[in-house]
Amino acid sequence: MKLNARGLSIGQIADRTGLAVSAIRFYEDQGLVRPHRNAGGQRRYDRADIRRLSFVMIAQRLGFTLAEIRAQFAALPEGRTPTKADWSKISRRFGTELDDRIAGLTALRARLDKCIGCGCLSLKQCHLYNRQDTAADKGQGPRYLLGDSPDDP
Repeated sequence: MKLNARGLSIGQIADRTGLAVSAIRFYEDQGLVRPHRNAGGQRRYDRADIRRLSFVMIAQRLGFTLAEIRAQFAALPEGRTPTKADWSKISRRFGTELDDRIAGLTALRARLDKCIGCGCLSLKQCHLYNRQDTAADKGQGPRYLLGDSPDDP
């Protein structure tokens, strides 16, 4: 594949990223990449868009929404290729969020292990048991499994 100064075609971007052309157009509609148009009206992408789209794919796999990714991309410079320092800033922000998610998932796994292993021999400590629907006052979902305590007001 020949890369030139006029930019990459959408097909070339698709080949490099493994994304379908329709997905690239969707990400464009979402404001995650901003190709320019050549004289014939064809989309042309910068080489840096390969990294942007690759980052989108990875971030989505990690559970980040397109809105969260778009918000982070807003910090990237317009009119120039993002540098390693630019990407490092985004990585640190995502890293902090990932650390929080990992801690939450680890705590949830511990509660699930406890719950699944208990066999409901102790309804007083069971995270799913909700006698007389008292957890409804705390919100929707499995409140005790999510961290609320039956003893909390």
